[in-house]
Amino acid sequence: MFHFVPPSDLVALSADEVHVLAGVGRIALVDVREAAEWTAERIAGAIHAPLSGLAESAGSLPVDRPVVFYCLAGGRSARAVALCRWMGFPFDRVMAGGLSAWKTAGLPTRT
Repeated sequence: MFHFVPPSDLVALSADEVHVLAGVGRIALVDVREAAEWTAERIAGAIHAPLSGLAESAGSLPVDRPVVFYCLAGGRSARAVALCRWMGFPFDRVMAGGLSAWKTAGLPTRT
C-alpha cells in the first residue's frame, strides 16, 4: 500500500498569516479542491487549480510571488507541493489545516 509522505521542508502558514499576506498581495493563494467543493465555498481571491488537473495547470500559476496551496484540511495541498516540485516548480507553502482552519479562525468565505 502506498503512503504519501509530505516534503520535509514544507512551509505551513497559519490561516491568519495567509489572510494577512493574501490581503496585501504578497502571496498567490491556490485552492486545489475539486470543482464542486470550490463552487460550494472558497476564499475570495483564490485561484482554482484542482489537484486532479494540477499537472496540466501548474505552468500557469503565478511566479511573481510565493504560491500557497490550500484544500479542505491539508492533505491535498501537501500533495500539490510534492507534485509541483517533481515537475520542477519551487513551490513549498501550504495553509495549515486548509479551509477548515480558515473557517475556525472566523475568516470570511465566499459561495
